[in-house]
Amino acid sequence: MKLVVILSRVPFPVEKGDKLRAYHQLRCLSAYHELHLISLNDTSLHPDAVFELKKFCKTVHIFDLNPFGLLFNLLWAFVTERPIQIGYFHRFGVKKKIKHLIEEIQPDHLYCQLSRTAEYGRDIPISKTIDYQDVFSIGLKRRLNDLPFWGRPFFRMEYERMIIYEETIFHLFNHQTIISKADRELLPFPDKDKVVLIPNGVDFNFFAPDKDVEKRYDLVFTGNMSYPPNIIAVEFLAKKILPLIWERRPATNLLIAGTTPHSRVRLLSESRILVTGWLKDIRPAYSASRIFIAPMQIGTGLQNKLLEAMAMQLPCITSTLANESLQAKADAEILIADTASAYAQHILSLLNNEKMAEKLALNGAHFVKSHYNWEVATELLSRLFEE
Repeated sequence: MKLVVILSRVPFPVEKGDKLRAYHQLRCLSAYHELHLISLNDTSLHPDAVFELKKFCKTVHIFDLNPFGLLFNLLWAFVTERPIQIGYFHRFGVKKKIKHLIEEIQPDHLYCQLSRTAEYGRDIPISKTIDYQDVFSIGLKRRLNDLPFWGRPFFRMEYERMIIYEETIFHLFNHQTIISKADRELLPFPDKDKVVLIPNGVDFNFFAPDKDVEKRYDLVFTGNMSYPPNIIAVEFLAKKILPLIWERRPATNLLIAGTTPHSRVRLLSESRILVTGWLKDIRPAYSASRIFIAPMQIGTGLQNKLLEAMAMQLPCITSTLANESLQAKADAEILIADTASAYAQHILSLLNNEKMAEKLALNGAHFVKSHYNWEVATELLSRLFEE
């Protein structure tokens, strides 16, 4: 088939979850189909981005989101009762160019990733699929209590509009996909069972354990460190969990590795907490650490950081919330906690019992290899396109 794929971000480098999903889906889909990529862009473009993406795509078209049109599009979203984030990614001029481009390409199918791109595909009269990935409306709702009082009315409005918009776009596309069963259950409309599960995967050739690296860190957390759920998680880890650990093991240290650390994350840095910022290769951070911990308090979707850490044979600890999407077996493939004291107890148990940590790590690696494979997941997506 000839496919047009529309993304809200250029999927290289792959330092964010939506980019990771898009990059590997493009890589795997290119084995079956002719791909034409259309991507929005609101940052400086990586010099290798087009070269890397042309390995999988016959054509790559990148449209910069001109900041001068932002105010008008936010006003358009407000007046038409669309979510503000939809207005942020929408440009009438870009939409017109994309429509003409699709008319030239004459694709068999259109694939839009995230609700942010739905406006560009809604009026295209061909078979098309929307990938929700996760449930934005619930993500907004879970952030409400952590916001200052003056920000809550705006987020509540955005949440209520996103609920309506998620159902609206369901009816505009032939197929709909989402990352996990737990996320599908959160969709706020009755036809949610028709949404097809397309999980993420792991590049097992890339994320492979390296036993030769010295273990210099007891704990590691990775991710986009400007993303609010990650900020809240590491603050909880540093301010609530680690003090309990330090009562028993004062030298226990933490590595926080990830792109664009927020000022709140940088403030956590001290002699036993290292904040690295962007790393070109995240694997040494995993290899140099004994335990991966993701004490997620809010957010939706599958935590790719857990898949990567488990693939690299790190024993992992996370929250009930994060494991709802992951679906690993508690106490066998992963450890689950929801309070600071429970996290601390798990950490101390693993640090004091190498055999227990090794068994958990091996079970976790077997779990992700059995359930999270990019090629298998994308083959399901390809079949959906072909229906």
